[in-house]
Amino acid sequence: MNQASPSDDELNAITDAAAHWCMRLHADDCTEQEQAEFAEWLTASPLHRREFEAMQDIWITADQLPRSPAPAQILQLPLKPRQQPQRARHYASAAVIALLALPLAGWVGWDQGWLPNDYQSVQSTDSRRTVTLGDGSEVELNLGTSLRYMNFKDQRRVTLSKGEAFFTVHHDSRHPFVVRAGNGQTEVTGTRFNVWKYRDQVKVTLVEGSVLVSSESFKLGSGYRLGPGMQAAYQTGDLEPSLNQTYANDPSLAWRNGKLVIDNLTLDQALPLINRYLDSPLRLADASTGSVRISGIYNTSDVKKLVRTLPKVLPVYLTQDKNGDTVLNRISPPPKKG
Repeated sequence: MNQASPSDDELNAITDAAAHWCMRLHADDCTEQEQAEFAEWLTASPLHRREFEAMQDIWITADQLPRSPAPAQILQLPLKPRQQPQRARHYASAAVIALLALPLAGWVGWDQGWLPNDYQSVQSTDSRRTVTLGDGSEVELNLGTSLRYMNFKDQRRVTLSKGEAFFTVHHDSRHPFVVRAGNGQTEVTGTRFNVWKYRDQVKVTLVEGSVLVSSESFKLGSGYRLGPGMQAAYQTGDLEPSLNQTYANDPSLAWRNGKLVIDNLTLDQALPLINRYLDSPLRLADASTGSVRISGIYNTSDVKKLVRTLPKVLPVYLTQDKNGDTVLNRISPPPKKG
C-alpha cells in the first residue's frame, strides 16, 4: 500500500528541523545530548535524512565556512550525489543556514531580503512559558508548543509548527510580523492575538488591533482583515478562512490561566481541543458518538484525568483500537417501548 505524501505543513516542519540541526551540529557548544537527539531524528524517516543531506551539502561546499570539526554523526553520513531538496523553499532554507556562517554573504543576504539576521527556536513541554523575541515582541506558549522566529529585512516571521501561542507584537508599520501556521498565515504590524494549531487545523483569535488572515497563500498584504473579537479558522484545502465573531467570556484564551473550557460542544468539536494535550489522540467510534455533547472546565496540566472521567459524566465507554489509542463509544439508549 502506498503511503500518503506528506503535507506542506509536514514538509515545512521537516525543513525547519533540518535547518535547526544543521546549525546546532556545527556550533561549538553542541552537546552530546543534542547529538543523540539528532541521531534519533535522522533515522526516524528517509525524508529527514534527505533534507538534512541537502543542507549539509550546501554547508560543505561553501568555501569560506570555518573549518571547525564536525560531529561524528555528520562525518559518517555516506557521500552521495548532490540532491535537490523537495521544493525550492527547502533549498532556500538550506542556503540560509549555510550562509549565516559567512559574515559578508550574510550581510548581502540580509540586504537583499534573503537571509535573517536573527533566529530563535522556542519550545514549551509540560508548562506554559513567556519569551521575548528579538524584535521586542512577547509570546506566551501553551503546553506542547514549538515555534521559530526569524527577522528578515522586509518582515518578522514566526513559524508555529505545533501548539498554541499568544502574541503581543511590537509595533513596526514598515516591518510586518507574520505568523505561518499550517497552510496559511497571519500578518500584523503591532497587535495582540492568539494562534491555535492542531494537525492541519488553525484558529486565529484577535484581541486588539487588526490582522490579515489568509489560507493557502503566503502573499504579503493579502487575506481577510479581522477586528477585535473576531476569529478566523482554516485547514488544508481551504481557499478562504471561515470568519466568526466571538462573544463575552469566549473560552479560547482560557489556556493562559491553565484552563481548558468546553462550552456545550459535541465530542467531534471538542476532541481537537482535548487531543492537543494528550500523547496519543482520543478517537471516536462513529458519528453517533461524535454527536454527544460535553461541557466543563478542566486543568490543561491534567487532561488525561478528563479522559478517565468521561464515562462517568457522558453516555460513553472506553475501548482501545489495534494501535493502542483510546476510543470513545456511545452507549445506545434503550429502545422506546411501542
